[in-house]
Amino acid sequence: MLTIADIRERLSEIRAPGSHADIVQAGVVQRIAWDGSDIEVELALPPMPEQARRVLETDIRRALGALPGVQQVRLRVAQPQGPTPGPGPVPGVRQVIAVASAKGGVGKSTVAANLALALSLEGLRVGLLDADVYGPSLPLLFGTHGPVEVTHDQRLAPVEKFGLQLMSVGFFVEERAPVIWRGPVVMSLVRQFLRDVAWNDLDFLVVDLPPGTGDAPLSLLQLVPIAGGVIVTTPQTVAVADVERGIAMFQRVRAPVLGIVENMATYVCPHCGAEEHVFGEGGGDWLQEKFGVPVLARLPLVPELREASDTGEPLPLRAPDHPAGKAFRALARAVLEQVSAGADAPPVPNIVN
Repeated sequence: MLTIADIRERLSEIRAPGSHADIVQAGVVQRIAWDGSDIEVELALPPMPEQARRVLETDIRRALGALPGVQQVRLRVAQPQGPTPGPGPVPGVRQVIAVASAKGGVGKSTVAANLALALSLEGLRVGLLDADVYGPSLPLLFGTHGPVEVTHDQRLAPVEKFGLQLMSVGFFVEERAPVIWRGPVVMSLVRQFLRDVAWNDLDFLVVDLPPGTGDAPLSLLQLVPIAGGVIVTTPQTVAVADVERGIAMFQRVRAPVLGIVENMATYVCPHCGAEEHVFGEGGGDWLQEKFGVPVLARLPLVPELREASDTGEPLPLRAPDHPAGKAFRALARAVLEQVSAGADAPPVPNIVN
């Protein structure tokens, strides 16, 4: 069955006028909608002769019209009018919380998934957007691969599971298939997930950002105002050092940081009960002292959390009385306190050069 990824790949075969890049790489393709019979593509074109524009439109219609199952191709073309607008709210969402980490392998996606569920268990309407386009893990963590339906107004309907509204690039690509997309494609996809998903009356949208400080996290922070960011780290020095870059990214776009989650803080032996600091200790305290950013939670390294993730049933739901499950509930309450504090929260010292 034809997917939006297939459509995007076909469009990448068309060169942008006056450029060596294709129209996807050049950021010409802004949005793609596909309802099983008709394709609609929104284009942002630079100034060009009328004849060149017509040729480009003809090439797009011909390329997409040849795809299996396509009955009609509609193009919406907008000429740029002045500077790009600033951040705007996400339709259907009251508050956005970004879960980020400047380093991979620290358990950011696990924290995001369990935080979203814990917020839901507090009685809130919550959605989870997996914006980690290169390593989408939401389908595994929640044991679902969709399918994603299209609404009557040509938007993507989020997948519902455990009372959450979910969206992930993992719903659109084959399992274990590598995602090899350039920066403009990533930014276009993040923009589409924010603007063209039919989020339904959410109190919070938790966004799982990819590791690092590149295109996807910056796109999110520049596109929408956020309630704040939750930055995930582990206690060891190499991970804590990267947190500075994560905080700097939020500062650069004037987005608040709600606090730090120190993941894998301790390991308790299930046989003897001995507690070990496998990845060191004190990293969260150092960050709190240096930057004035609170440590929201210290989460243990436990086999039950890994098992819950692998089976697609988050720990706060699978084992609510487990210490780690309770820790996520406490994290949710700490995040809510920080969001409520808002402007009253102490500012983070400036570390941006």
